[in-house]
Amino acid sequence: MTSPDRACLTIDLDALAHNRAVLVDVARGAEIAAVVKADGYGLGAGPIARRLHAERTRSFFVARLAEGEALRAELAHRDATIYILDGLLPGGAERLAASRLTPVIATVPQANAALARAAALGRYEVAIQIDTGMNRQGLSLAEAHAIIAAPGGLSALTVSLVMSHLGSATDPAEPRNAEQLARFREVRGLFPDSRAGIAASAGAFLDAGYRYDLVRAGISLFGGGPKEVPDLRLKAVATLTAPVLDIRNLRPGDRVGYGSAFTATRPMRVAVVGAGYADGVIRAAMGKGHAWAAGARRPLLTVNMDLLVIDIGDATLAIGEHVELLGPHALLDDLANAAGTVAHEVLVRLSSRAERVYLGAA
Repeated sequence: MTSPDRACLTIDLDALAHNRAVLVDVARGAEIAAVVKADGYGLGAGPIARRLHAERTRSFFVARLAEGEALRAELAHRDATIYILDGLLPGGAERLAASRLTPVIATVPQANAALARAAALGRYEVAIQIDTGMNRQGLSLAEAHAIIAAPGGLSALTVSLVMSHLGSATDPAEPRNAEQLARFREVRGLFPDSRAGIAASAGAFLDAGYRYDLVRAGISLFGGGPKEVPDLRLKAVATLTAPVLDIRNLRPGDRVGYGSAFTATRPMRVAVVGAGYADGVIRAAMGKGHAWAAGARRPLLTVNMDLLVIDIGDATLAIGEHVELLGPHALLDDLANAAGTVAHEVLVRLSSRAERVYLGAA
């Protein structure tokens, strides 16, 4: 039973399964892998991954080696491939092996370490990431050629996946997408026996040429739209609510919050709500974002650490009644845009102070 005096974060695993089904339909034949780094985008990698596995997800991506170890423990004896995006770092080989984790090779030193590992073991399984223009992670095309030409090369490495990452997939009209795809086609030819993937969530919604064998689904699993605006095909997985602590009447000229963040220009009724940026409501959204209360959007006037204030007009609200700060009516992408950020940051900032409730079987 939830505590009525605390903020509550509800995580709807049935909505997660729905979003995966949408991506399966959009990707039309490509495997939908799940990106569950940063503790499942802040929503709990264990319950998220277990439900996705029950929905037939078999490939997972995390960033850090420690995240992979924790995820392997959560999935226990389930059949799953877990890719580590940080790759094969010094001192990590034995830990990767112990938890049956697959490194994503993205630098020349990592590639050399993988070849040395293959020489010692006879075979060594990796994924290889190629930089096609994002300039963040990945081998250059020349470096990929050099690895193939190295002693042992592809005869020693089992390259289960060759991948890249689109930098502008949220904008389908951006020419950079086609440029990266053209480079990836060339790379793909170097690894004819490997599976391939260039698309993350947004890339899955581009045309079929971007989908290849595997899509790394992240933010859209959790309800974030592929163009960084709400997509009505996707459901809200995270819902954050918090109780009304007080209702106040303001006169013209009354100021609210630190630094007089808001000044009333007319008579107003406002609600003081028991949540703030300590709970994950990004302060930059004040003055632009909205909460949902009494059946309507309510402007978010101020956000402090523990409290926020919304304009409730003539709505009837009771002390203790919960208002929605994020969820099916206060949409993830809307809050992100109001705060000048992306949906990913909104989710990973949700703190542990809010009481957590999971809906649907994990």
